[in-house]
Amino acid sequence: MPIPAFPSLTALRTAYADGLSPEAVLAESYHRIAATEDPGIFLALVPEAEARAAARALGPFDPVTKPLWGVPFAVKDNVDVAGLPTTAACPDFAYVPEASAPAVERLIAAGAILVGKTNLDQFATGLVGLRTPGPAPRNAFDPAVVPGGSSSGSAVAVARGLVAFALGTDTAGSGRVPAGLNNVVGLKPSLGSVSARGVVPACRTLDTLSVFGGTVADADAVYRIIAGYDPGDPFSRPLAVAPRPGSLPLGLRVGVPDAASRIFGGDALSEAAFDAALADLTTVVGRGAGAVDLAPFFAVARLLYSGPWVAERYEAIRGFIEARPDALHPTTRAIIGPAAELSAADAFAGLYRLAELRRIAEQVWAKIDVLAVPTYPRPRTLADVAADPIGPNAELGTYTNFVNLLDLCALAVPGRFRADGFPSSVTLIAPRGADGLIAELGARLHAAAGTGLGASGEPVPAEPVPRPDPQRAGPGEIEIAVVGAHLSGLPLNGELTARGARFLRAAATRPEYRLHALPGGPPARPGLARVEPGSGAAIETEVWALEPAAFGTFVAGVPAPLAIGTLRLSDGTAPKGFLVETAGLAGARDITEHGGWRRYLASGQAA
Repeated sequence: MPIPAFPSLTALRTAYADGLSPEAVLAESYHRIAATEDPGIFLALVPEAEARAAARALGPFDPVTKPLWGVPFAVKDNVDVAGLPTTAACPDFAYVPEASAPAVERLIAAGAILVGKTNLDQFATGLVGLRTPGPAPRNAFDPAVVPGGSSSGSAVAVARGLVAFALGTDTAGSGRVPAGLNNVVGLKPSLGSVSARGVVPACRTLDTLSVFGGTVADADAVYRIIAGYDPGDPFSRPLAVAPRPGSLPLGLRVGVPDAASRIFGGDALSEAAFDAALADLTTVVGRGAGAVDLAPFFAVARLLYSGPWVAERYEAIRGFIEARPDALHPTTRAIIGPAAELSAADAFAGLYRLAELRRIAEQVWAKIDVLAVPTYPRPRTLADVAADPIGPNAELGTYTNFVNLLDLCALAVPGRFRADGFPSSVTLIAPRGADGLIAELGARLHAAAGTGLGASGEPVPAEPVPRPDPQRAGPGEIEIAVVGAHLSGLPLNGELTARGARFLRAAATRPEYRLHALPGGPPARPGLARVEPGSGAAIETEVWALEPAAFGTFVAGVPAPLAIGTLRLSDGTAPKGFLVETAGLAGARDITEHGGWRRYLASGQAA
């Protein structure tokens, strides 16, 4: 049974179902590691005999209860694995943990087989992948180009097909930049959706584990296994992981950098590659993208290293840096060391400035659903970094540094190659919780680019043809979200069913609406009003599908002060739905606390 040239989850599952042994796959992984002759990729390897023993202990092929059955993976060496040293690329800092990080435990419970721990920019501080005391990983396409950091080893290990996927971390772009420079997928999830317990912190308020994979489907599958609330992590949040919708929402609004926000460092090849990705984006989405001024986003990015957040990096290793400053890589020390001079007043000034910029950025998200940017402006060489250890690193973070500060999710996806044969990459960014939406769009973009898997040249596996999703409108249908008397079983629901409406799903809005009981009736009616982010709540809705003609007659009968607009739902969709005019709220009662019209009626408080 042949071993897949690139160990994607699809290829491995197919091969395992046909009888391939996971031991054989593990043996091939170790053979490829040796043949690659790149000592900078791994800082520690699980002994091959142990890995193969773990494969034998899996039992019969069982992709249902063990969805990662026999899949080899690697972990960035700032993430704890029981019995293996955690060094964060600083040998004097090393310790051997007794327990693995929860994310690692979840992967092993799902049947994945750990191969080793990968190299990184020391203490996850850097985007070049060279700030390590030993050999640095070599870029999978051009050894003269930096591999990208800080998760350099994880990205290169996946790009070279040594493992199927790898964990990294991403505070300022460490899970996206190396992915882009090595032609793999880099998934940076919503903050708090994956436990960061067992991870050496960089900035605890901004850190997240990330996933590198050959395909979006692989990275997304791994993310769904490691995601989950962890009460033992004070920065974990109970965020529901929205599924990939199976189709792109009608009217998806995509923004791209405007002319002033297009930064490529004078590299025409990178700019042309990004334009090619935008052409693919237009084809995939079915409409052009809107230009966005990224000036406020860039201003947020500058806070990460020129503002007080660098003090958070200092605090993460304060005891070590104060006791052993000479143990740090010179560039790492030069970046983190000055933070000792920052004051509490500086920290508050930074928080105030971030709050101001967040409000400005929120105005952008009122107009778009997804932002598409270059993953990095241009590739930078080892010679560039030798001449200037700071400047090229800062440039690589142009489109990544602001994402976690603004509480966004992101996905780096391979784009069409540059004219010189080097990879390019586009990053999709969306508000917290929209991970499923950007995965759906990213998978389509990767397929359109046709660039293959990592450095292998293997084509992107075709995803199974999705069956029509019974919870989504089909071709020739329009989705409409209802919040009140049109809900199933309530007095006006017949206005939908008489027009042949089809119930699709129940879904809450994003937490940016308030619900009001309007005066008048019968029947009693609610009014849904969108408000400023942070002052609303999630409101229950039902989504129905109507044919266009039926939708037209239905909307024509909607009386003032109600109106039909676009609702933003927590599942990443944006159907048409009921809203209320501001003037119609005179004399209305705010019932947002109930979370939905049915709950309000059940409370007995309805007049």
